[in-house]
Amino acid sequence: MTTVGIIPARMGASRFPGKPLHPIAGKPMLEHVYARAKLAWDWDTLCIATCDDEIREFADRRGYPVVMTSDSHIRALDRVAEAYTIIAEPEAEDDIVVCVQGDEPLLAMDTISAVIAPFGTDDTVDGTMLAVPITDESLYRNPDIVKIVHDIKGNVLYTSRQPVPYCKAFTPELGALRVGGIFGFRWHFLKWFSDLPESPLEQVESCDSNRIPDNGRFQRLAPIAARPYFSVDSPEDIALVEEALPDDPMWGKY
Repeated sequence: MTTVGIIPARMGASRFPGKPLHPIAGKPMLEHVYARAKLAWDWDTLCIATCDDEIREFADRRGYPVVMTSDSHIRALDRVAEAYTIIAEPEAEDDIVVCVQGDEPLLAMDTISAVIAPFGTDDTVDGTMLAVPITDESLYRNPDIVKIVHDIKGNVLYTSRQPVPYCKAFTPELGALRVGGIFGFRWHFLKWFSDLPESPLEQVESCDSNRIPDNGRFQRLAPIAARPYFSVDSPEDIALVEEALPDDPMWGKY
């Protein structure tokens, strides 16, 4: 399989402006993400996609490949789709395009492989979504954490900022899952997605993955084992990441 990794990043995030270049343990967050993604997989291509000159200049200083995209994208996956069309030579229907969100400074080796592996074992899988177990009630109740509802086969039916599936008293045995910021697509599926307008559930939940079930198709869960896992959604998350880094097996390798 040809695998193309694209890291979408923009400075204008509404909940945390300037987030991609905010320092974490002395390194800009985007440096953590790119370096870890580079170590985690033997990519055919790995690049950053942005509309911001500040991010382009940062990537150029580090020697990271960077693609400039439109500044009109609201959703990360639309930016990824545009970036692929710029770097693909030529576009290939079955290329695996992996979106690695730029706010995932704790991504690990198995998170990338979990998202890519289903494409090599099941021809019916067109899209995957990293799924992280929720073992802490505060994360279950946190609207910044996007939760997953799925069917028995592992097809993602819906993602929500509400605590779902519902329960009166939270317990880890509920099996609740959160969205990890890594997604895989066969190119023809991502192109289909990007050609659609924003969908009702996508707009209500502010989650672009809902565009897929809203239009009758599905991503497949890519589950990983439970572990400390923090995306950076707000400034308060920086401290959580810095606290987790010393015990992280990839820390010190880049």
